[in-house]
Amino acid sequence: MEINTLKSIITEQRNEIEKELEKGKIIKRENMEKVKKFLKYPNILSILGVRRSGKSIFSLLLSKQLEKNVSYINFDDERLIGLKTEDLNKILQAFYELYGKVNLIILDEIQNVYGWELFANRLRRTKKVIITGSNSKLLSGELATHLTGRHIDFTLYPFSFSEVLSFKPNVYLTEDTAKIRKELEEYIKGSGFPEFREFGPNIIVKIYEDIINKDCLKRNEIRNEKTFKEIAHYLISNFSKEFTYSKLSNIFKIKDVHTLKNYVSYLGEAYLIIVLERYSPKLKQQIIAPKKVYAIDHGFCNFISFRLSKDIGRIFENIVCIELLKKKAKDYRLEIYYWKNHQQNEVDFVVKEGLKVKQLIQVCYDISDLETKEREIKGLLKASKELRCKNLLVITDDYEKEENIKDKDKNKSYKIKFIPLWKWLLVG
Repeated sequence: MEINTLKSIITEQRNEIEKELEKGKIIKRENMEKVKKFLKYPNILSILGVRRSGKSIFSLLLSKQLEKNVSYINFDDERLIGLKTEDLNKILQAFYELYGKVNLIILDEIQNVYGWELFANRLRRTKKVIITGSNSKLLSGELATHLTGRHIDFTLYPFSFSEVLSFKPNVYLTEDTAKIRKELEEYIKGSGFPEFREFGPNIIVKIYEDIINKDCLKRNEIRNEKTFKEIAHYLISNFSKEFTYSKLSNIFKIKDVHTLKNYVSYLGEAYLIIVLERYSPKLKQQIIAPKKVYAIDHGFCNFISFRLSKDIGRIFENIVCIELLKKKAKDYRLEIYYWKNHQQNEVDFVVKEGLKVKQLIQVCYDISDLETKEREIKGLLKASKELRCKNLLVITDDYEKEENIKDKDKNKSYKIKFIPLWKWLLVG
């Protein structure tokens, strides 16, 4: 590719993203300050996450806080399809000709270029480098060979509720609480994707199609496209529910379980779905037990999944799952599971820190139903005894209280905290 062509593409891309910044509607991301410290010295920072989650804007805003001379190129551009490894050096030359001194380089959606890792590794010796990608395996296997110990990776999710909240609330003021609940209602019915606020449900459908077609089918060279799309839609439609590979095999008539496992892993690597393991101290039991599936953003639950009812409780649970994963992104010691015993008592989320179970969480939209409340509490108590965890939490729609629940079998009391979703999302 000619240098002048590359310079033209780089300039157009830069102008386009700068226009987005000039609109003044950029929402500040929560982890900006935490991530900034990773680029104090020449290094590689990889920002990963589902496509259209705001990685490009995040990278540029972060860079501008650190350096005046920032160079940017986005490889998710049809004009750069077929770019070869030897062309990467021409990009560096184009940066120098356009900007002179170059201190920090952003390589956006770099996974689209074969052999990028050697180029990035060479850059990091003298410059700060940010790479972004919409595939979680970007830095695994052979791609990470040349970057061992020389990069920090960070996952960026679609907007959380606390990020999109239009004001800084006092959670103890009734007036503010009413506003928070109204905005949460809109958030639950919508999506966390940045472009949703401008384009509505249509953009969620487009993002979903791009993930399936570009990040899954094309990248993994999947031949059975129809079946793959059906499996993806089935899993999104069954968000917050258990699934097994044997059940998927029966539904979609795929005899090879390894093929099914690959399909599900491709969806996870593309950040479309999250698969949670059932908690067990025995690794073999974890592997063979059913899994639970969640969507990376509740917008997919609202506008892609097939449902006969709103089932807001499941959307609550999906939002809580993604929020827990964001906490995990801040603290790598955390692990997130679900729990279920042979009597079918269940706990939605097990938060493990190191060797210890740190917290047990149930998500229950309507706690006013006595039978529902008893079922949720029974699951917590059973798990509490088995996992030796006393930090018990129920996330509700609007019920807030701390109750002492007596275990009739053991003649022992357990303290359970009930908290509305809006408050948990804002103050934890």
